[in-house]
Amino acid sequence: ELSSGTAGKKFRRVINMEKDTERNMNVLQGDGKIGEVQIADDVVAMIAGLAALEVDGVASMAGYATNELLSMVGVKGGAKGARVEVVDRVVSVDMVLHLKYGYNIPTVSGKIQEKVKSAIETMTGLAVAEVNIRIAGVVMNS
Repeated sequence: ELSSGTAGKKFRRVINMEKDTERNMNVLQGDGKIGEVQIADDVVAMIAGLAALEVDGVASMAGYATNELLSMVGVKGGAKGARVEVVDRVVSVDMVLHLKYGYNIPTVSGKIQEKVKSAIETMTGLAVAEVNIRIAGVVMNS
């Protein structure tokens, strides 16, 4: 039995984290023969972010204010600069990026959308409905 002291607080925290994690999970396979495969929304966001960074002309991801605030207080959540929403195995992605100076923004944005869509669909089997991009800035090469 846990006391209401420090150990009790840690126990309650673990239970809350499990509930939060389960809420953001998506079942990829669940035929019941062996088990099921689940993927967290944060993993899908990370795939999107890494795919975007592979595109020539992308300087960096820009963070959403909520992600930046959470990281300041030591809470890890979400991939910086990418948000995903998964509903009925269909993904919507919102990204905030900094591009390199001198690149054509519409061309680079189109390549990012294609790369992100392909990466998510190939790695997870989920369908991608949209990849929305917001350019937060242009970075000069140093």
